[in-house]
Amino acid sequence: MRAWLLPENIEDVLPAKAWRMEEIRRAMLDLFRLRGYELVIPPLIEFVDSLLTGTGSDLDLKTFKLVDQHSGRLMGVRADITPQVARIDAHLLGNNPVNRLCYVGSVLHAKPDGVYHSREPIQLGAELFGMSGTEADVEILRLMLAALNAIGLNQVQLDIGHVGIYRALATEAELTGDAEQSMFEALQSKAGDQVEILAKGLRPHVRDALMALTDLYGDAGILAEASRCLPPLPDIGLALDTLETLAKELAGEGVDMAFDLAELRGYGYHSGVVFAAYAGGRSRAVALGGRYDEIGKVFGRARSATGFSLELRELIELIPA
Repeated sequence: MRAWLLPENIEDVLPAKAWRMEEIRRAMLDLFRLRGYELVIPPLIEFVDSLLTGTGSDLDLKTFKLVDQHSGRLMGVRADITPQVARIDAHLLGNNPVNRLCYVGSVLHAKPDGVYHSREPIQLGAELFGMSGTEADVEILRLMLAALNAIGLNQVQLDIGHVGIYRALATEAELTGDAEQSMFEALQSKAGDQVEILAKGLRPHVRDALMALTDLYGDAGILAEASRCLPPLPDIGLALDTLETLAKELAGEGVDMAFDLAELRGYGYHSGVVFAAYAGGRSRAVALGGRYDEIGKVFGRARSATGFSLELRELIELIPA
């Protein structure tokens, strides 16, 4: 056994990359501070009861767990910092009507997201609590774009969706349990043939709407098409109105926007707008985010929340030395 070997998908960051990573971290945190976002530093480890709250099963499978020798309770090494920031908002800064918080730190994944991805991402992000209107989504999206611009990523592709559309259709179709999960997976993978098979037997207006979702992708013009071919359910109307507002508000940001109504990333905990930023011709997003109003419910403060995060190890691969 060679004592200097590291576990699979765990690596050191050597000087050249380490300094570039530090420059990115400083540039983004300085920007967040100027925009009124306060820095918080949650612990690396805490009880899984709060660490996995409202995040769905995906994060649970990524989380290293161990028993606390003091209390006998199950603890976890964080695989995502967002739930920790929600806990801070609810319990430690709960008197503030609005909290703008940012963070940076290592997280640990039991399994990597891909063959060549680190199991110890360095996560940096910003979260906005206490604002329910579309203006909060606009603020977070502009902050994310400004953060990417601050480190030289100017040509960004922004994909935007809204989980409320599928959620409304699933409710209308009375999909639950395995049926809802199967339909979700088919839509997320844009498997139109599979969606058609799963939608067989549903009422025609719901069946046709679910089948249409996989093709509702494109510029802002796709939203008008969605209004025509999706049923006039109140939640769908609200979701499309929100996306229309985002299209107008971000039109002057110089970003290439696309709207994807079958984008369901984070469906287990997101409650509204979801988005992803791409750059450098890569298929993997450089930043991810969205609205997750229910994440603070278990902490006794289920209020509006939206935010985004990115991974510093991957960002430095896109930034020239």
